[in-house]
Amino acid sequence: MCHRSWVAESADTNSNERLEYLGDAVLGWVVADLVYHRFADRGEGALTDLRKSVVNANALARVAEELQIGEHLLLGKGEDAAGGREKVSILSDAMEAVLGAIYLDGGVDKTFRVIERLFLPRLEHAVSTLHRLDQKSALQELAASRQLPSPEYRLTSTGPDHDKTFYAEVFLGKQVAGTGVGRSKKSAEQVAAGAALAVLDDS
Repeated sequence: MCHRSWVAESADTNSNERLEYLGDAVLGWVVADLVYHRFADRGEGALTDLRKSVVNANALARVAEELQIGEHLLLGKGEDAAGGREKVSILSDAMEAVLGAIYLDGGVDKTFRVIERLFLPRLEHAVSTLHRLDQKSALQELAASRQLPSPEYRLTSTGPDHDKTFYAEVFLGKQVAGTGVGRSKKSAEQVAAGAALAVLDDS
């Protein structure tokens, strides 16, 4: 699996970006199908929240870590030295590329079964926490209940305009309480808020 940093430093001319595009689309379709049929008692808003709970960079990166995908990435020397094999954005993109490759190689049915096996347990777990899937609102409420400063979000981004990756930090006062990565500003902020909630729940 060739990251674009590898392509820039080698004779290879193709990165995984086209496969990432395909895998992202296939994942979105399969997860939408799963939540629609498995959670027939849920309304549109809940189905959307369930899909978002697994179709995001952090969730994809966790699956990639479980599959040890980082060990098999071709990275440029600089990216590798900078810890690219553990970066959420790189792992999530690689996971999408793997799903795209499975779709091309194995077809619709096999791809569906792989995604079902990897992501359905996460969807079933997310059902029990649907009330927390609007992480920003939950964090706002928890901060107020504990008399903490109101959450503030700071965003940065990388990549071209048509394919940006957003990075969010949420602050409670001067302290960074959580970080998140996403394909949109809102999704990155939601992931950061979720990370902050996890820390506060443990404290």
